[in-house]
Amino acid sequence: MGPNQEGFSARESDVPRRAAAGDPVALTRQMVRIPSVNPAMEADGTGEAALARQAHAWLSEWGFRSELQEVAPGRWNVVASRGERGRRLVLNGHLDTVGVKGMQISPFSGELREGRIWGRGACDMKGGLAIILATAASIAREGHPGELVVALTADEEHASIGMQAFADSIVGADGAVVCEPTNLAVMPAHKGFLWVEAEFKGRAAHGSRPEEGVDAILHAGRFLAALEGMSDRLSRGTPHPILSFPSLHAGTIEGGSVPSVYPASCRLVLERRTLPGEDPAAILADFQALLDEVAAGVPGMDARLTPGLFRPGTEVAASSSLVRGLLAAIETEGVAGRVGPMTAWVDAAFLNEAGIPAVCFGPGSIANAHAAVEWVAVGEVEAGARILTRFAEGFLKGS
Repeated sequence: MGPNQEGFSARESDVPRRAAAGDPVALTRQMVRIPSVNPAMEADGTGEAALARQAHAWLSEWGFRSELQEVAPGRWNVVASRGERGRRLVLNGHLDTVGVKGMQISPFSGELREGRIWGRGACDMKGGLAIILATAASIAREGHPGELVVALTADEEHASIGMQAFADSIVGADGAVVCEPTNLAVMPAHKGFLWVEAEFKGRAAHGSRPEEGVDAILHAGRFLAALEGMSDRLSRGTPHPILSFPSLHAGTIEGGSVPSVYPASCRLVLERRTLPGEDPAAILADFQALLDEVAAGVPGMDARLTPGLFRPGTEVAASSSLVRGLLAAIETEGVAGRVGPMTAWVDAAFLNEAGIPAVCFGPGSIANAHAAVEWVAVGEVEAGARILTRFAEGFLKGS
């Protein structure tokens, strides 16, 4: 049993008071108890407003210049800063969670048992928010050079409107840590993605009259089969030192009306996971070349590709002071320092695109994110807060 668990089990009423004092375990539990389901992910999601107000209150009490910023109707960021001159460090996390439909535990209990905190967002990413806030509280008590910026953003789970607004407004920083779940590894790189819609047009006809029908689903299937060769070629290229190879898959397919009618249309949405620096136009051209090759062997195929959402991959050099500083703080706290890939796309890309080097580091496993049973380990939350505080103190000092 960790140092906080026995006390919390005996005094549940102490959780708000301990959270207000900056205890990372209490902060995690209190934030899990405040629903912040993204309304774009679940129709009755309440959004970030209540959690944003609570975080704003804590940061204000700790002496930060804190602002609530409405980045879209009913969608809120919290941006707070403390100090001035010298180095500038951004600590970032998102306030929203995915929905709770299908969860097998109480989603907003923040229950503490078996060395874990349970509930929606415990892992993704209220444990990460907690280590940010615990660091902010600790640094405010001790004093610090430079400027610490805390950016808690809306809508990461859908369209990242909160991070887009923050990245557009911030004028420079020396580094940033995005506290997504990494099991306390430092993750300086992640893949991006491009969605591509492939639409196939056929001709509807009764199933008994093949001479009149054109099967759009069959044509889409020919293209899908050809994608296997493209996927194989990607896996035989030069791997990225952290992220390995790019990849692709078919995400959705829809088409046809009833079994007895030749389908007049079929629509695929493909996802191509990209390495940092890959050009979406070049990727689309590769898909188009493959489609043209398939169409040349299929009389009557009528198909077109349309690019959809693109998010760039991102990376910070493993030799950077940001990565080395985090690894040193991790090892000083008695944890094995590790560098690895962030498998999911995260908001760090926006910061890197804005010229602010950003890496991921936080408690919890990405495997527990969005899960029917979501939890984060108490030990990782506590260690993560100590590590991030140690790192932030050294980074702001320039050491």
